[in-house]
Amino acid sequence: MEAEKLLDIAEQDGIMVVTLNAEAVNMAELESIAGLLRNCIAQRRPARLIIDLGRLRFISSMMLGLLVDTWRRLKEYGGQLCICGIQSHLMRVFRITHLDRIFEFSPDRTQALEAMKQKL
Repeated sequence: MEAEKLLDIAEQDGIMVVTLNAEAVNMAELESIAGLLRNCIAQRRPARLIIDLGRLRFISSMMLGLLVDTWRRLKEYGGQLCICGIQSHLMRVFRITHLDRIFEFSPDRTQALEAMKQKL
């Protein structure tokens, strides 16, 4: 599937919201998603970014790497990242890898938007 179909990129209340529209992502799709996300960050330089992974059922180490890369790119200029909608079995992966220490999480998009608005 093309990256443009896998990702919805929108802006809500001045906050960029990226939604992954897949339960799992293969290597080719991940490379396309990574390119699209990197270009979007480079061009728009969002101060606040929410990544909605509510549909995701499987997370690979490459996907974790993309999330870390996204976090680093935002951090370079003071941007903030929040991941929302993580399934409980996937949240274990973030805890085991200690990535729960660098990412901010919200149960859903509504709560993520509220948390990001409070940081304005």
